[in-house]
This record gives sequence, C-alpha cells and structure tokens, in this order.
Amino acid sequence: MSDAELQLRIHSDVDLVAVVPYLLGFHPGDGSIVVIAIADNLVVFSARLDLPGPDSPRAALPDATRHIADVARRTHPNPTMVLIGYGPASDLDPALHAVAAVFAIEGLPVRQPLRVTSNRIHHLGCAHPDCSPDGVPFDPSASLIPAEATYAGVVALHSRDAKAALLNPDPVASGETIQQAIIEATTRLDTHGDDVRETAASAVTEALRRHADGASPHATELAWLLVLLARPPLWGLALSRTEPSPQHLAFWTEVTRRAPEPFVPAPATLLAITAWGFGDGMLAELAARRALQIDPTNENATAVLWAVKSGISPAEIERSITHPDTAVDPEDDHGK
Repeated sequence: MSDAELQLRIHSDVDLVAVVPYLLGFHPGDGSIVVIAIADNLVVFSARLDLPGPDSPRAALPDATRHIADVARRTHPNPTMVLIGYGPASDLDPALHAVAAVFAIEGLPVRQPLRVTSNRIHHLGCAHPDCSPDGVPFDPSASLIPAEATYAGVVALHSRDAKAALLNPDPVASGETIQQAIIEATTRLDTHGDDVRETAASAVTEALRRHADGASPHATELAWLLVLLARPPLWGLALSRTEPSPQHLAFWTEVTRRAPEPFVPAPATLLAITAWGFGDGMLAELAARRALQIDPTNENATAVLWAVKSGISPAEIERSITHPDTAVDPEDDHGK
C-alpha cells in the first residue's frame, strides 16, 4: 500500500476555492474556516474549523488553530498556510484574522485570507487597486478542478452530514441472509485447515477486482470475506493488497456498511487506513471511530485515529501496524 497523490493544478483563487470540496470530501457550509497547508507547490495538509458558538470558551478557536499548526508542521517543517472562510463578513472576518494571527505567532507564513460569501470571493485586507470591495464572482464551472477531480474518481458530497452518513449501516447487515451466510462461511473456514493465506489472498484480490468492474459482493462472497478478515494474519494480508484509491475506498466503505456488527471492525479499520493514505482524514476518522464503537480495544483503529489527530503520516502508521516493533507509542510526547 502506498500513499496516493491527486494532481490538480491550481492557477487562480477560483481554482483554489473550487478544490476545497475535493480536499475535504464535502462542500463546506457557512460558518466554516478551511485551512490548507502548502509546501513545495503541493497541498500537504487540509482541515476545517467550525466557528465557535456563543457558549464556546474564548480560547476554543486559538487552541484549535495551534493544534492545526502542530499537525501542519509534522507534514512539512515550513508550510505556507491558506485560509478560506465561508459565510458573512461579520462572522468570518474577525475569526479569519484571529486564526491568521495565531499562525503568525507560531511562525507559519499566512497567505492573504479569502472569504466566500454568496458565491463571491473576497480578499481580506487587500489594498491593491484591483481588489474590489464587492469581491469577484465564484463560479465553479469556470474552473477545470471539478471535472479533473471527478475524472480522477474523487467525490465531493454536498455537506458534512452527507459525508458522515457514508458509514451508516446497511439495513441488510442484520438480515437473515447475511447472518446465515456468516454461519456457513465460519463452518467452511473451520474445515479448511490452518493454511488459508492463499485462499484469503485470492478472495480479497478477486473481490476488489470485481468491485472495480461494478459488481458488489453477493452475500456468500461478503460473508466469506468477513470471516477471513476476522483472523488478524489474514487482515494484514488484505491490507497489503489494498491501495489508497477511490475504487478501494468505495469497496471497503461498502463492506463496512454491509457487515453485521461483530464483523465491522476489520473492514472499518482497513477503510480508515485506506482513507488516511488517500488523504481523506474525515473518512479515516469516521471509519476508525466506527471500528472502536464495536471494539474499543482495537489497537489498529486506535492507531489510525491517533495518526489522523496527530498528523502522523500514512506510511508511518501503516509501518507501525505491519511492524509493531517500530510502532510509535501514542502515549508518549510524539504527536501531542
């Protein structure tokens, strides 16, 4: 498994705003501040902040910003920070300036903040004669970014809630058909013998191939896969055959949704690792939390969740899972 690199060229502020939904996986709503860290002309990190509510502590936004600064520096020692706020000026401008000030104190250069209000892009603090106080129109169709991202298989859902709903259990996961198929698959595995690695490798490879061709696993195939994944050595074998691609993300998302609850942690953790390798931190966190909801002691899911929160690279966290002797302890100061 290797890290994915989506190549979308940004030539203008319209392109920059157009790419945000594809970095996050959803379109940010009003009250959002998106932070993008850029180094060597590449996006190395992105995150989204909510504007603090009226009952939030005054330190909520500065504290969240300092955490993002720490995470961004783990991805690159000297990134440039890009800020894009969404919503009315009265709400966003003070918050954008506050976030920029924290980054400056932390020693991170900040590009001129942008605010998107009513489909217009505003440049905060721009004194250039060409900067209109009314902003400039934002029309995503004027950018090639959406078409290029879609062609690459990257999807931007319409909201954060829609993204969060990706892992809602499929009603058939508790149905009689899959439950019976699980019983039969367990019996089949029990009579298969000790060495099932070749069989498991074939099952994973074939299921991934068929799904890429548009065929979802039928109940018997899904049950066999889930029973195999429940064995840790075979789970690791599946990890080695998974790539951080849109196709594999879609496959493990479907398997996670369709799995009966006791069998959810294995595919959910594979999905979390795949999503983190692809750069989809939100999906990685959702999947890791889904696994931990069923099995709070799942060490691999815990490791991925910690990696997402701490900015640990996908390669490092996968190495710590496949080679536990090199693992970084989440309890030490690394990543805090």
